[in-house]
Parts: sequence; structure tokens; C-alpha cells
Amino acid sequence: MTAARATATTGTTTTAPTAGHGDAHRRTGRGPLVLLCLGLLVSLLSWVTPAQAAETDDDAPPALPAAGSPWFGPSLTWTEDSAADYADRLGQSPSLYTQRVNYPLGDDDETYLRQFVEQAATQGAVAVVSLEPVLPLGELTPAHAEELADELVELHDELDTFFLVRFAPEMNGTWYGWGQQPRAYVEAFRTVADAVHDATPHAAMVWSPVYGAGYPYGAAYGDVDPDRVAETQELDTNGSGRLDEGDDPYEPYWPGEDAVDWVGLTLYHFGPDRGRIDNDVELETGGETGDLETSEGFELDRVADPDAYRQRLEERFNYNTGNGGTPFYERFAEGYELPMLVETGALWIPDDAGDPELDIKRDWWQQVFEADDDYPLVRGISWLEQRRPEAEAGDRVVDWRATRTDELTEALRADLAADGVTTGPVTRVLDQDAGNTATAQGRQVAADDVGAEMGWIVFCAAVLAILFVLAGIAGKWIPSWRYPNENDPRDQRLDLFRGWIILAVVITHIEVTSPYSYISLNAIGAITGAEMFVLLSGIVLGMIYLPTVRKLGEWPTAVVMWRRARKQYLVALAVVMIVYLLGLLPFIDATVITTFTDRGTGENGEAVTGQVYDLYANAPRLFDYPPPWYAVQQFLLLEMGPWVFNIMGLFVVLSLLLPVLMWFVKRGLWWLVLAVSWALFVWNSIDEVHVLPSQFEAVFPLLTWQIAFTHGLVLGVYRRQVTRALVSRAGKIACTVFVLGYAGSLVWLWLAHSYGYSASPFPEGAYGWLYDNAYTRVFLQPGRLVDLALMIVVAYAVLTTMWKPIDKVVGWFWTPLGSSSLYVFIVHVFFVLAVGNIPGLDRGSLWQGTLIHTAVLALIWLMVRKKFLFSVIPR
Repeated sequence: MTAARATATTGTTTTAPTAGHGDAHRRTGRGPLVLLCLGLLVSLLSWVTPAQAAETDDDAPPALPAAGSPWFGPSLTWTEDSAADYADRLGQSPSLYTQRVNYPLGDDDETYLRQFVEQAATQGAVAVVSLEPVLPLGELTPAHAEELADELVELHDELDTFFLVRFAPEMNGTWYGWGQQPRAYVEAFRTVADAVHDATPHAAMVWSPVYGAGYPYGAAYGDVDPDRVAETQELDTNGSGRLDEGDDPYEPYWPGEDAVDWVGLTLYHFGPDRGRIDNDVELETGGETGDLETSEGFELDRVADPDAYRQRLEERFNYNTGNGGTPFYERFAEGYELPMLVETGALWIPDDAGDPELDIKRDWWQQVFEADDDYPLVRGISWLEQRRPEAEAGDRVVDWRATRTDELTEALRADLAADGVTTGPVTRVLDQDAGNTATAQGRQVAADDVGAEMGWIVFCAAVLAILFVLAGIAGKWIPSWRYPNENDPRDQRLDLFRGWIILAVVITHIEVTSPYSYISLNAIGAITGAEMFVLLSGIVLGMIYLPTVRKLGEWPTAVVMWRRARKQYLVALAVVMIVYLLGLLPFIDATVITTFTDRGTGENGEAVTGQVYDLYANAPRLFDYPPPWYAVQQFLLLEMGPWVFNIMGLFVVLSLLLPVLMWFVKRGLWWLVLAVSWALFVWNSIDEVHVLPSQFEAVFPLLTWQIAFTHGLVLGVYRRQVTRALVSRAGKIACTVFVLGYAGSLVWLWLAHSYGYSASPFPEGAYGWLYDNAYTRVFLQPGRLVDLALMIVVAYAVLTTMWKPIDKVVGWFWTPLGSSSLYVFIVHVFFVLAVGNIPGLDRGSLWQGTLIHTAVLALIWLMVRKKFLFSVIPR
């Protein structure tokens, strides 16, 4: 998205090329047949079908904010800014966002509208949609209005958003093509209002003229048609034969009480108006624009006069008397008992002239906020958060933004709080990061299910502790089982371990019910996940990097690694595009991987399938001529792509950084690499910094996940030293204390939670607190990092002392997959797509799911053994 589109996956790994690495498991045995038979056997076991998604009937429009506490939010430049960035700057999310959208909606406009609404929905904000006609008002049809209404219904159904629809705002002005055409305007407004009202209760129509000072704007800057011939009868409300300051600036444009749900007013602070001449418009001949006449115009970059905002609302600030002296607020907000939306901002030109920026902007927003108590029907404030040329400033660039600098932002944040302005969610917040995390691990944790989740962690830690003890016994009493070649440059233990993890990835992403998925989602997912892939990738690259340097030289090795990163990147782009093109075929539905479904929980913890995000929203624009840069940029930065593949971007970036990191490690500065790595990790845990717009940043933030990679590099380089330390007497004691102490503490905590806290040192609530604060997967909280260390220590002990029986039972299958894990990860994308297109598939059926998982794993194993496309796809 301009919205950053947060999506999900479980993970993958990379394997560096190494000379002379042979395949120790080149067998032609009955592996696939055995695997198939085992799969059919376990499919006969009974299985519990997952609960169906529950639906929520709580779908009422949001309540209006309290009187004196209006919703507040910005009108952003959406091609340069985003809702996430604005909320980060402000330190809190606003309650509304405003976007201008062309009307009728074209393909591009539907894309922009969807992206805008997705961003607003992730913060629970109201979406203010300002429709700007691109056709003459008389050419707008009911069909156009129905298409808009259908789009709003679809967006609400998907994103739970509430809309304020401002049709053709500032229609009483002269600077828009739809300006000062009351007959055509009223008809067009009512057409849109009828369609919207008939379609949904979740969209309110806003009638929003510009404030009347200076009407009829015959000398307006930016007048698009100074020689127009006005609609005489409607506009000449005082019967003078001219459109002049005595005519009513609002009433001719009023669409009627039945069509309007909110009223609005646009009133910016440009500066004191020093007066303009020839402001009238001859009804037969027209007038002149403000930049052609001899007036002095606005005095720019000046703090507003005291009470200037109130004077505007009371129509005492350069207003005419054509409306009988009754202010807009009283006539339309109070008169019809309608809520009011104010669009505003304060002009500042980035030069050295005039008053200070902070004084100009803060004085104005304070006037706006402080008037809320006296104007309780003002229920929304939209601030122009843009930088753009303005005709009133001689086409110079004006910076309206209230969050341009930290100083401005801090002042705005303080004044929002002091004046009780409403910020924060108004509708249901679509916590996309949380939803991504759930999809990454195959499930969303309900509040009532935290105990079960924590229970799996305790269970896995206990099993690992038992395996660690058994490994120690086997090492002492059955030495013939040991791994035979500690000096093997291609450590098969790593490949077997990675093969085990990559199976979990494939099974998790093929979302069907089977015993495989039960183990993958609970046991493997509870104790480790994608972080183990990142760590193991770092270990492998660390192991082979320095030997390659000794063989080729440092710079040639770096070039080889960068070429490998380039290949990864190009393959990633190819996969992204191939998936999109396949989705265009009429017989293939690619939405199983090209859309992301927000999966949450209901009030009672039931699964609720919610909003759907299009991860390829801008992909069609790539085929425009010429393609717009924003679409090309999103493609090149991997901001679009299937959710099962997004971690690929993380590996591309880490591969690019590899030679730089290894330059320091090679010179013994591994401690500096780890120190910087930890500093970045801590920084991101505090500020949640996203350095790239790529998809992977939402689920695998670079500054967090790099810590596993850098530690893997150091472990790979110093593998032998680390191994000697682990097998020394002191190392064995330390590992034993760590494994048994950690597992024992978790078991003790579980017992205390399950059977009462009176006999334990743990405070009540510690069990749930630990899960929430130590085992968050996206941000690799302390518990996840400890689990990472636990898995590495236990895996090394088990695979070293019990290698031969493990290798004989599963090595034929796991090791080849592990040695080509990146290849497996890439090709599995298309298997997920294929499974998603099986007609009549019951994903909750045990026998179907088991058969599908078995068949897919067997096919991938055969592809690895037959080296299908090995020269094209990184391994």
C-alpha cells in the first residue's frame, strides 16, 4: 500500500554454493512409496475438523463523537505519504483520513480508493472520500452512482469501514470545473445520494461548500472559467441582474434535507485579505481571474487575527450579507440538526519571509480546536496535510502540513490532547500485523487460548530436554551412532535439520487438515519457525564464506555473493509476475495466495475470517503504457507478491549485506557485528522502525530479524571453536544447566498455572503475561530467542550422538530437501496455488488433507532429486 501491505509466511532459507559438495543421499530407494503408504495409514485416524468461522452481526455505523470532541485526521498526499507514516509521526492514529477520488470511478480510481480505505481500516479510521467529477455534471449518470455505491458496499464488507462521501466539494467556488452550476450540481448530488443511501447505511453524504467570504469569487485566484455565463435564475438570489456579494453563497447549491447526512465547510487560513476589485460576475459576460486584476490579494505567512476562525463561522470575516446575516453553521448544521465536517489548514511558504511556521499553524489549529465547545455539531476536522502549489500564493509551493517537523508534531499532539479532540480508532481496527503473524504460523491465538499456546511451548521445551538427556546417554553408551565426519565442509546435520523445517513451511502454507499440519502448527510452530531458517542460513553462509575467500580472494568472493543475491532477486521478481499472470487465466483462481485474509477471533474466542487484502492491487497498472512509476516501484521493491513468498525479500537484502558483514568478521571484529546487531534489534523493539517498504517488513522486520542472521554467520565462521567449547566439560555442564533449567522452569510455571500458584514463586497471571511479552513471533521477543538457542543446542546434541538411526529413518527424505531448501521454498509457491484450485476440496477433511500433503511432499522430493530447473532457481 502506499500502504505498506503487511502479509505473511512462515519462512525459508538460503544455501550458498560450495565447491565439491556431493550428494551423500543419492539413493533410488522406495522413499516416496513408503511416504505415501504412511500418509494413507495415518489418514485412517480420527481427526477433529476445525470450527467454522463465526460471523459477527455487530455492524452498526459508528457513534458520532461527543459534542466538543470531533474526529480529527489529515488529508494526505497519498502518492508520497501513508497512514502508517502519519500515525508514526503523530505518535497516535487519527480518527479520520481524507482522500480525493475521481468520479466516475475508473480502474485506477478503484485501486486508489481501495488502497486508501485499506490504510484507514488498519487504524480504525473513518474514510472521508471527496469525489471530484471528471465529467461535466450533466453527463454523470445513475449507473455511475450505482457503481460507486457497490464499491463502497464491497469495501465495507471487506474492511468494516465507515465513509463520509463529499460529492464535488466547494461547488460554490470558481476554481473547479463543477463550480457555480447549481441546477446540475443538485441533480448530480441527489443521484449519488440516492444510490449510496439505497446501498448501505455505512456511508454518509456530505454537502461541503467553501466558506462564503469573497463570494462570488469573480476575482478568485485559479478561476477555471472567468468568461462563463452563470445560471442566472438560481444564482441571482437578490434579483440584481448580477452575481455579486449580495447573493447567497450557499442556498442555490443545497441538495435538500433528504439527500444530506452531514454538512461541511472548507475554510483555510491564507492570511489577511487586502481586498480585490471587480469581484462581481456579469451574468451574460463573466468576469476576470484574481491573477489578472490589480488587487493586492492575501498577506501571506501571517498569524491569523484573534478569533479569525470564529469570525468565519459567524460570518463576520469579509462575509457578504446576502444570506440575511445567518451564519452557515446556524442555517444548515443547527437548522437541520446535522453533524458538520470542517476542512482546514494554515498557509505557510517555506521561505524566510513572514511569521514563524509554528506560530502560524499552531495559532490556527488552536483556534479551530478551542471553538469546538461552542459549536458542538462540528463532529469532524480534516487538516490539509499536503505540500503543493497554490494560486493564492502566486503558484508558489505552500506547506500546509502540521507534522512537517518534530516541533510542529509535538505541539499538535499536545493541543489535540488538551482540547479533547477525538483521535484513535472509530471502527474496528484491522490489526494487520497481528493477522500476518497468525497466518505466518497458521493460526490466530484467541484470548482464551493463550494457555493452550503456552502449553505447547512448555511441552516442546520438555520434550527437547528429554531428547537432550537421551542424546547424552546415547553418546556415552552407543558411540557407533555418532555423526561420522566432524570435518565435513558440508555438514549434513544442518541439511537434515533444515529439511525438517522446510517441510513445516510447505505443510503450513498448504492449508488443509492432516496429522502433518497438526504437528507443524503446534509443535514446530510453538518452539521455532522462520527465525530458525534465518539462523541456519547464516550458519551455512558463515561456514563456506572464508574457505571461498581463501580459494578465490575476498573481492571475487564478494562479487560471487552479490551475483547470487541478484539471482535471488530476479527469481523473486519472476515468481511475483508469474503468479500474477497465472491468476489472469480464466481457469485459475490465484486469490489463495494473491490475497491475504485478516483472521481474528470473536468475543468467545471463535475464529472469525475477516477482511481481505489484495496483494496485487497495483499489478494491472504495470501493463499500462507507459506504466506509472508507483506501480513499477512497488514491483521492484517487492511490495506486491504472494503472501507465501514474502520472506524472499528479507533474504535478498541479507544476501546483499553478506559481504559487508563478512568483511568485519574476517578481521576478527565479530564482536562489533554482534554489538551493532543487538543495538539495531533493541532500537526496533522500542521504535518499530521499518527501513524498507517491501512486503516482508510487516512480518519479518529487517532490523529485528537480522539478529538471527548475524549470529548464524558468526557461529558458522567459528563453528569448530564453538563445537569444542560445547563438548568440553564446562560446555557440557553449561548446556545441561541451560536446557534442563529452562525446560524445568517452564514446566514448574505450567504446574503452578494449572494447579494453583500457592506453592510457586511465580505471581498470579505470570503464565499469560509471559506468553504476551516473551513469545511474540514477529518481533522475536526474548522467549523466542531463548527457544532458538535451545533448539540449536538440542539439535546439535541429538544429531551428533544419534545420527545414524535418524539418518537411516528420515535422512533419505529430509537431507535432500534441506540441501536445496531455497529451491523447495520457491517451487512450493506453485504447489500452494495448485492445491487452492482443486475443485471440491474440503480443507477440513482428514483423508483429503493427508493425501494432498503426502503427494505434494513426494513430488517436491522427486523434483529435488531430479534437479528440475536447478540451473534457474537458487538452491
